[in-house]
Amino acid sequence: MLQRTSDAEDRGSGKRGRFMPSRRGFLIGTGAAVGLVVGYALWPRRWPNAWTAAEGETLLGPWVKIAADGQVTVAVPQAEMGQGIYSGFAQIVADELGADWRMMAVEPAPWHPAYAHVGLAREGTAGLPPMVRDLAARAGEEVIRRLNLHMTGGSTSVKGYHDLLRQAAAEARARLVAAAAREWRVSAANVDTANGFVIYKANRMAFAQAVALVDPDAEPPAPVLRAVDARPLEGRVLPRIDLPPKVDGSARFGADVRVPGMLYAAIRQGPVGDSKLVSAAAPADVRMVKGANWVAVVAPTTWEAKRGLGAVKASFSTNGRKAGPWIEQALAKAASGTDGGKAVAEDGDLDGALGASPIVADYALPFLAHACMEPMTATARVAGGQAEIWAPVQSLTLAHWAVAEALGLETDDVIVHPTLLGGGFGRKAETDCLVQAALIAKEVGKPVQLIWSREEDFGSDKFRPPVHARMRGSISAERGIAAWDARIAVPSVGDSFMGRNMPRLASDEDKPNAAAIEGAEAIPYAVGAFRAVHVPVPQPVPLGYWRSVGHSFSAFLVESFVDELAAAALTDPLEFRLRLLADKPRHAAVLKAAAEAGRWGEAVPAGFGRGIAVHESFGSIVAIVIEAGVVGGAVRVSEVVSAIDCGRAIAPDSVRAQLEGAAMMGLSAALGEAVTFAEGEAVQRNFDGYSVLRLADAPVRLATVIVNSGAPLGGVGEPGLPPVAPALANALYKATGTRARSLPLGQTYSA
Repeated sequence: MLQRTSDAEDRGSGKRGRFMPSRRGFLIGTGAAVGLVVGYALWPRRWPNAWTAAEGETLLGPWVKIAADGQVTVAVPQAEMGQGIYSGFAQIVADELGADWRMMAVEPAPWHPAYAHVGLAREGTAGLPPMVRDLAARAGEEVIRRLNLHMTGGSTSVKGYHDLLRQAAAEARARLVAAAAREWRVSAANVDTANGFVIYKANRMAFAQAVALVDPDAEPPAPVLRAVDARPLEGRVLPRIDLPPKVDGSARFGADVRVPGMLYAAIRQGPVGDSKLVSAAAPADVRMVKGANWVAVVAPTTWEAKRGLGAVKASFSTNGRKAGPWIEQALAKAASGTDGGKAVAEDGDLDGALGASPIVADYALPFLAHACMEPMTATARVAGGQAEIWAPVQSLTLAHWAVAEALGLETDDVIVHPTLLGGGFGRKAETDCLVQAALIAKEVGKPVQLIWSREEDFGSDKFRPPVHARMRGSISAERGIAAWDARIAVPSVGDSFMGRNMPRLASDEDKPNAAAIEGAEAIPYAVGAFRAVHVPVPQPVPLGYWRSVGHSFSAFLVESFVDELAAAALTDPLEFRLRLLADKPRHAAVLKAAAEAGRWGEAVPAGFGRGIAVHESFGSIVAIVIEAGVVGGAVRVSEVVSAIDCGRAIAPDSVRAQLEGAAMMGLSAALGEAVTFAEGEAVQRNFDGYSVLRLADAPVRLATVIVNSGAPLGGVGEPGLPPVAPALANALYKATGTRARSLPLGQTYSA
């Protein structure tokens, strides 16, 4: 459906067509046949177009619109948090459309089924047998559309929307070509587009002119996708769309929002776990708002709100055992014992292959905070039976659901305006801050901006879980791996997240499952016998998705232990890996690329060593070589070289930026980051206690190699992080002769 100018629909005032069943009226879950039937009956067969065109703009479908000056705007349903997805989507569309990159622009897509992240269905069914994979994917896509599920995560943005964007751009191109061909009275088959023009022999018509000739009532011609050699922008380094406004200060992040009559709020929350506000008292001149497990103060300025909060006396109660050192102790006991847990993958006679004297290594990783530079923030206005939210969000869907539920509204009565994210890493898929802002705004009757203090941001995070693992293995006569046994104790992130955000789909208890130990439930290496056991350990700390999720710890376990087995086999770690990856050519190619660029085998400075690691996650394979040592009682990292096979790099500069950022974040987590708990409270509440990597400690050399294998598109934002910690641990073992099996590594090697 084409549209030249905006109609009566006004997102700002909330005048929107009701095309979505409410959350309460539409219940659907995996395997819930009754819910599926009911949902199908309620679901409309066609939806109104939610994206509007301004005066002089023409919508060429739900994804592309062209202005009178020829500017091409692309709808982007994914959150921009520095990963470059605005430019990534625009680049895919511009290439297929034949647009001029200088005329490309983007807008956040509205919350609408046309933009639902159906690519998640293909991700979730990728491991199924071919016979049922397509059927399951199609069913999953239908469910995702009906849930109107928008989510940015899992490194799925480009690969999940790539085909949809190309199809939309090809359709828009077909419309422009047909319009110009009619004007020229020639066959559309002989007309093409390039650099913002429709072209026929010596004739050129600018997009601005051609779009004015498009017949809005005509059915779109059948689009034909361009061949690879006809997409000149793919693989090129282009100026990023989101950078100029970030440089000149015009970019709008969550804290930049200003609404007329807005007040500011500061908040204090109870201990982690099942805590409740028992009492709260404030001076008469302090405007206080109470929630179930928090208390907030509202004032004309942030400074006044924080000062008022300091005068509030509040007490909280906690149901159940308070978070403390006992959690790590319980995990260690579960990992080293034999009770509990279940094998989520096993093959062969493990006990026989392990023998009487297996190689045993115990590993441990701590709780981690997200530590985004932008703390949690949201601005809310609640009036006239509607709520408007301005916030950095990774899921419009969860935001709509949570705010509607908290305020007793229908989801169509909630409007969410997404802003840029000053860091996300999974934290801003959560809705706690949005709900708090909405409840406070409703209570005071005015728009309110809530910004968590840094102490609240750390103390009330949704943490990366702690992990304890016992790894056992043995070496074969051919110096390969005869047996591999991993017993991993870790609470499930997925159960914790779903319990908060999709409780109807959540499990009643934390059960052993392969997803909880992703990256360790299957390894790429050839082994004689294999077993992976997940042992869930109940604990009260809320867990959340943290960059690369389970892979963030499983790679440390797997790649550290592989190095230990290589040492037991008296074999070079690279040679050992390559021998065991004879049937994994992509892994081997990435390893070789990293080793070559990382100068594997060459001499290193005295006191330094090189370590290597490789890991597959989110459809991509990354290998890393790190050169590091201990100087003056502190770890020094001199070089980090990453190699990635993500199928093909559509925007190589963004790929490099993501790999470099992941390397820095991985080094930071591996060297110094850790959260501990005492009496239900996080001990580390700011950057003075939570040690992040500083510029002075960054590696001197940071390099990335892109291996274009032509495989299906893989993710980029997360796969670069998992191999960092094991590569660093392996390097420090080479440098010092001491093997560290727990993170952060700084605790082992600091004087």
